[in-house]
Amino acid sequence: MHKINMSEAAASVGDELQQLTRAGVSRRNLLRAMAAGGLLSMTGAGLMAASGSAFAQQNPKKGGKIRVAMQASSTADTLDPAKGALGTDYARGYMFYNGLTEFDSHLGAKMALAESIETKDATVWVVRLRKGVQFHDGKALAPADVVYSIMRHKDPATASKAKTLADQIKDVKATGANEVTITLEGANADLPVILATSYFKIIKDGTKDFTTAVGTGPFRFKEFSPGVRTVGVRNETYWKTGLPHLDEIELVGIGDEAARVNALLSGDVQLINAVTHISAQRIRGTPGFSVLETKTGQYTDLIVRDEGGITGNEDFRRGMMYLLDREQILHAAFGGYGVIGNDQPVDPTNRYYLAGLPQRGFDPDKAKFHFQKAKLGAAPLQLYASPPATGSVEIAMLLQAVAPRAGLNLQVSRMPPDGYWSNHWMKHPLSFGNVDARPSADVLFTQFFKSNAPWNEANWKNPKFDQMLLAARGEPDDAKRKKIYGDMQVLVHESGGIGIPLFLSSLDAHTSKLKGLGSIPLAGLMGFMFAEHVWLES
Repeated sequence: MHKINMSEAAASVGDELQQLTRAGVSRRNLLRAMAAGGLLSMTGAGLMAASGSAFAQQNPKKGGKIRVAMQASSTADTLDPAKGALGTDYARGYMFYNGLTEFDSHLGAKMALAESIETKDATVWVVRLRKGVQFHDGKALAPADVVYSIMRHKDPATASKAKTLADQIKDVKATGANEVTITLEGANADLPVILATSYFKIIKDGTKDFTTAVGTGPFRFKEFSPGVRTVGVRNETYWKTGLPHLDEIELVGIGDEAARVNALLSGDVQLINAVTHISAQRIRGTPGFSVLETKTGQYTDLIVRDEGGITGNEDFRRGMMYLLDREQILHAAFGGYGVIGNDQPVDPTNRYYLAGLPQRGFDPDKAKFHFQKAKLGAAPLQLYASPPATGSVEIAMLLQAVAPRAGLNLQVSRMPPDGYWSNHWMKHPLSFGNVDARPSADVLFTQFFKSNAPWNEANWKNPKFDQMLLAARGEPDDAKRKKIYGDMQVLVHESGGIGIPLFLSSLDAHTSKLKGLGSIPLAGLMGFMFAEHVWLES
């Protein structure tokens, strides 16, 4: 393994990245290749010097409070990062905790609580922890905290949403006073990116009580009422110099989009997410307010769940995909803010996107052919939709309008926003989901399409796919890895039971006095990481 010190890393990585980027190699791909091949120790100085300070602001103001309204909240809201399921969970996680790594503006992994991560085979990873970091109660960050935080995901009793990701971790051990060694079951060059996801936040060793939050993050816990509000106050001893800028942030959930917009325009809140294209026009036309578009891999998907019955029939599932008029959905439901999808979850900005997969078009006659093969009767089928699954109500109405042309009696059940995720998502043969972008193809496939994935929306089980997922992780040849991921996209496209008409842009709206909000292509609100970056202009 080639190990270099922090100052050398800053210079050499920066120079090499600039040269290779000019030659057409992306920074993210290069860093992954370096990490996988053991050519370089990944260090905070090296990565940050290469990326620059993406969100640096001129003379940010200190102080002030903001209220932030998000489109999804639930009585199941949690302060346990392992159990986060909605945007509000992710946002509060980034307020109160840190990970070993965090995302930069290109979805690369940069160092956070880890000062460096070194590997020579992408299987054994040596993590050196940043010194001088304290939890909110004054306890110093130690290797035992990292061991506990990661290993608890493997315990079924934790009910971690990241268990399928953590299953690839063989063990985590303290190997020095300030060092942890992570050993994987097999090689995975994506580990630094995986550790940047919201689930792998570092908590105190032995923590079991999540009625409060004691982390190392930019804000300290003040108040939490699940489904109602979360309040955090500035962490005066935060390890990132000069951050955060605000004194206090309050998160609230407002499921109804019109009510969320009205709360912004009335001054009741200063920042909202999940704005529709129609509301964006209204907000842009109102003095003192702004809209930020972030292109993401997020998608709203038609879920055709395989639980026996007609929706378990592959011909029926395929027929439903031919009823999606993607161009109409893009413009009628989303005002053109998005990119056409093809019933597989890897978006065109992803390095492993399969560009050659033939685009499935709108074809009611083909849908009718497949419905007849499936022996579809005349009985009505219920399709469940709700505003929290962005655009699902509009997509459902478009499907209902065209269904008779294919011999399908489709009835739309519009569910209220409150409780949709806990009461209806993945609970019906036909419904809609809304999946935030993931940082890598591996994370996306592992969480949503692996046979035992916690969010296997269509209940799709394909042993060949599971084998290919493991093979892709350990494949050192990037071209071969891309081929495997391409074959996996074909499998999902052909039989996965998920209709993905397009990939969505995320629209956030805010008072023009709120500064520092940038884009991270995971999602709006800077991939839910806005808290430590934003500030109020006086």
